[in-house]
Amino acid sequence: MADVDQVAGWIAAGGIVALTGAGISTGSGIPDYRGPNGVWTRDPSATRMSTYADYVNDPEVRRRSWRSRSTHPAFTAEPNAGHHALVDLEHRRLLEAIVTQNIDGLHQKAGSSPERVIEVHGTIHQAECVACGARTPMHEELQRVAAGDPDPACGRCRGIVKSATISFGQSLDSDVLDRARRAAESCELLLVIGSSLSVQPAAGLVAVAAAAGARVVIVNAEPTPYDEVAQVIIREPIERALPSLADLAGSRRAS
Repeated sequence: MADVDQVAGWIAAGGIVALTGAGISTGSGIPDYRGPNGVWTRDPSATRMSTYADYVNDPEVRRRSWRSRSTHPAFTAEPNAGHHALVDLEHRRLLEAIVTQNIDGLHQKAGSSPERVIEVHGTIHQAECVACGARTPMHEELQRVAAGDPDPACGRCRGIVKSATISFGQSLDSDVLDRARRAAESCELLLVIGSSLSVQPAAGLVAVAAAAGARVVIVNAEPTPYDEVAQVIIREPIERALPSLADLAGSRRAS
């Protein structure tokens, strides 16, 4: 309880940047990747769909990917209490930015300002040609798949189309990464939520924030490689911990 009270006090002071991972969305029915019931834990071959070279070079991987996208839970999932708690912090002018490793768009769906959400791994709600960079809404490409095209090509150049997400072996958008780094460098509190902190360079933002003098609080079910950097680690379920912290911080500001 002492740690929770301390963290609530830091939250009430503002200057927060949240770094969110798959764990914040599991409560919305979107499985994580590396957890005990994660997508890649249950089916290691599924990693090929998230590996750029496999996707570009193997038509069967692409066809499997399109079939998988058609039923991806991100298209029907609803934000949970963890997402809404971050919206609450933004409305109280305590939260400066959300740097998310997630591709599901649930932060925006919950009501977070799109300009405050930095999607370092892209979004599943857009499709992108790997040749010319043309983007289209994902639902349009999925309509083509449903109509019988198992591997829809780019309507502009006939190139390979994939979700506008970052795959293994694919570089992050440098402008997006710069935004994330600047947010980490300027925050007073980095609130890490539901991330295993095992994927670089996003995980390295913890070290960036700590080096700049920010406090680090990690809310995650499992240990991470950056636990020793954190001032406080909270193992409570995210859907319970975040709303409680937001409410307690609100009470601190009101008193």
